[in-house]
Amino acid sequence: MNQRERMMEELPYKAWLDGLSEDRMENKLKIYDYNLLRPDQLEKMDKMIKDIIGRTGENIFIEQPFHCDYGKNIEVGNNFFANYNCTILDVGKVIIGENVQFAPNVSIYTAGHPIHPKSRNSGYEYGIKVTIGNNVWIGGSAVINPGVNIGDNVVIGSGSVVTKDIPDNVIAVGNPCRVIREITDADRKYYFKDREFDVDDY
Repeated sequence: MNQRERMMEELPYKAWLDGLSEDRMENKLKIYDYNLLRPDQLEKMDKMIKDIIGRTGENIFIEQPFHCDYGKNIEVGNNFFANYNCTILDVGKVIIGENVQFAPNVSIYTAGHPIHPKSRNSGYEYGIKVTIGNNVWIGGSAVINPGVNIGDNVVIGSGSVVTKDIPDNVIAVGNPCRVIREITDADRKYYFKDREFDVDDY
């Protein structure tokens, strides 16, 4: 098993061997070009981001600047939006469902290093898959750590550091991120805290 295969199997691997450095450089050049596009070059943006991301649905948009390691290890469903400064370290797979929104500065880290200094200094690292369900909103400057699964219909509060799985239909916030309550039908009439919609088409 070579280092690329070890990486994708979530085993310890060395990131500079077996063509991995070259893969990252190839993606960095694509990202560089994407981030330098004019904001009115929407068709070109759409084409380029679909070349960077491994698998995409329809109607996806990622604001510049955007950064990722490989790109091809990311999958996103229909109606995906990521605001400015999204960073995805896709050493492991990152699977994102449909109707997902990221606020600015959201970071997803599948990559990690051993805790013990001697093990860490050996050069081995790892990547553990992150999954995000459907209809999820992740607040600004949230960090999602390796191995986390976020369920459907979840809201992650701004500045949260998500270190453990989050179940469906909840609001979760904090460092470390914790569930604070369920989302219920009673929430539907509000657009912000106790402010009710003044329109009927929501």
